[in-house]
Amino acid sequence: MAQALSEEWSGHDVTLGEVEAELARLRDGLPGEQGQPHQRTSLMTHVAWVPPRWLDAAERTLEGMAERHPSRTVILVPEPDADESRIDAELAVRCFPAGNRSICGEVIELYLRGDRALAPASIVLPLAISDLPVFVRWRGEPPFGAPEWEQLVAVADRVVVDSSEWEELRYPELHEAFERAAVSDIAWARTYDWRLELARCWPEIREQEIRIGGPRAEASLLRGWLGSRLHRAMRPVEPAGELGVRLGGEELAPPGEPVRSPSDLLSDELDRFARDPVYEAAVLAAS
Repeated sequence: MAQALSEEWSGHDVTLGEVEAELARLRDGLPGEQGQPHQRTSLMTHVAWVPPRWLDAAERTLEGMAERHPSRTVILVPEPDADESRIDAELAVRCFPAGNRSICGEVIELYLRGDRALAPASIVLPLAISDLPVFVRWRGEPPFGAPEWEQLVAVADRVVVDSSEWEELRYPELHEAFERAAVSDIAWARTYDWRLELARCWPEIREQEIRIGGPRAEASLLRGWLGSRLHRAMRPVEPAGELGVRLGGEELAPPGEPVRSPSDLLSDELDRFARDPVYEAAVLAAS
């Protein structure tokens, strides 16, 4: 298998104009077919808000899906407590062989130091590719109501969170964003196989006692989904290491589907554009 081609650059205290100019230079430095420069291949602008504690995990996830979703990826690393306000940048243009052509994407990693972390929209908008959707992946618990969250929700077509990363399940505040952007939750995606399994229990499940245990976020969303579909009160979730369900006192066998990687889960979310009313009802029920 042919290896990916890559050009990289880093800069200290940069302007967005310098970022664009360096990206163009990096693209020109990669030889394409018959010696011609590679063309940018982007299906979206993918913005990731990644506090420093989440940076390693976010980079591993993005590396695992680079070929599946060629995009301009803008990784924002906020450091609001830095002594100096500036932007430092690490840029990369990576091209992957795909048959008789190449797929190229751009990674723009920006360290927002000091006050620059408080106005992310002013950074994202000039870098967003015109006429393409903007996806925002928010790592960790969002500061609901804070300027950073409000600004990125306002510029996003879709916002992807993972409520299993939160210290508190702040679903009522998440629900407030549903009218402004399509929102999805990777914790919800992890319940997919269980939802398929439980759907096979209709209609008898309507009259059965239901007990749900598991990790807090996944179990709460599964409980919310069942409550919203069955239009009935549900027992509180029971903490457990793995998601599990008891119907009428009988423990259901867990679905046999393989566990999907973080890259696979995020890749699936980047294929979705519309709002998900079933998920939104589950969040409202879990609130």
